[in-house]
Amino acid sequence: MEGTFLAESTIERYRTALDSAPLFDEFRGFLLSTLDGVTGGYAVVRLRNIAEALGFEDPFLRLATAILAEVAIPFQPFQRWPLWKELGTNLDANPGMSTGVGYNAFHMDLVNVTRPPDYTTLLCVRPDPLGAGASILSDARAAVSRLMPSSRARLAGATYSYGSFFELSDVGEEYKPFPILDGEPAGRGFVRFTAKMLAEAGLDLDEEHAHAARELADEMVAGQVSFTLQRGDFLIVNQHRWVHGREPLAAGQHDVTPEDRRLLLQLFLRGRGAAEPGAS
Repeated sequence: MEGTFLAESTIERYRTALDSAPLFDEFRGFLLSTLDGVTGGYAVVRLRNIAEALGFEDPFLRLATAILAEVAIPFQPFQRWPLWKELGTNLDANPGMSTGVGYNAFHMDLVNVTRPPDYTTLLCVRPDPLGAGASILSDARAAVSRLMPSSRARLAGATYSYGSFFELSDVGEEYKPFPILDGEPAGRGFVRFTAKMLAEAGLDLDEEHAHAARELADEMVAGQVSFTLQRGDFLIVNQHRWVHGREPLAAGQHDVTPEDRRLLLQLFLRGRGAAEPGAS
């Protein structure tokens, strides 16, 4: 690492190893076009067989990190967690949070900072053994395009807020309040949305702005796609376009031993054109 970013020397070593793999150059091109194309924005890379062979020890995580480093620069915005952050299943957590067991509504990660990660990734170590907990995604820009101009105008106002700013690195400053529509609609801005702000900060919003955000949430649900990540799959989401969430885990989680419950690992990426390592 160089500070919070994966060192360029490490990325070069990884690239040299990957370039020796058959067809990797074609795979890399397809992955980048899928993530950043006009109609793209997310991808699922399936490494199940390799995960079965290597387990989830350092060799496998280095491989996953190497692939992600071809997309953008892996970095560690949370000082208190490692580069790959665990997202386990906590029966005592708020059900709607990432480690809870309930419905995790649509959101982008680090919505309340001036420079959120450009990509968020989720690596499945263990799916819900009871078969639920599908990942959900929605094209946030497409959802915005289906709104009335009056609603879009309200979403462009710096009126919304959610979350705290604590022990974070290389994500800029706290952004509070923030606009949901941030930046040029056709550019590289964000749709700064989290459905949690309607539940936790809704009382601070006037009805017109709250209604516009609820309309957007409804459009995201109407346009959602869903699938269940399996062991060794990892999801890459371009946060400039797509939001993500999770369907509820199956009932009966108390009957599942802790070591068998759903477990994901999360890693964040900074686009090379968006910021250089060490920038703040």
